[in-house]
Amino acid sequence: MTTSSEKNKKILVIEEVEDDDTLRDVLYDNFTSSGFKVLRARDGMEGLSMARKERPDLILLDLLLPKMGGIDMLRKLREDPKNKNIPVIIFSNYSDNDKIASAMELGANDYLVKSNWKLEDVMQKVKEKLGA
Repeated sequence: MTTSSEKNKKILVIEEVEDDDTLRDVLYDNFTSSGFKVLRARDGMEGLSMARKERPDLILLDLLLPKMGGIDMLRKLREDPKNKNIPVIIFSNYSDNDKIASAMELGANDYLVKSNWKLEDVMQKVKEKLGA
């Protein structure tokens, strides 16, 4: 069921196309059926450009991306005064403590290891961060 707080909220999903098409499609379908507008980017450069242009309400960011990695993209996003406060949830296969620490130091709002989370839990975490 879509609530009024979910309607018109924009989520930017930045994940490499070849990484996991099924997961990306399922996330897209679930977010859109919940009333969110979902934007998708295939690499860090496209993601950063889209974030600056579209000003999403939340970014779901993978770390392993072509052209510009997720950590570099997050760093550049946080350096931009207009976009530094967009909530970012890292959603990656990396479970390396150094990667997690780097992402959190740069201002990621949460870090989810893909293999440890069910779709329903990811949806709930996004809604929590958006206050939906």
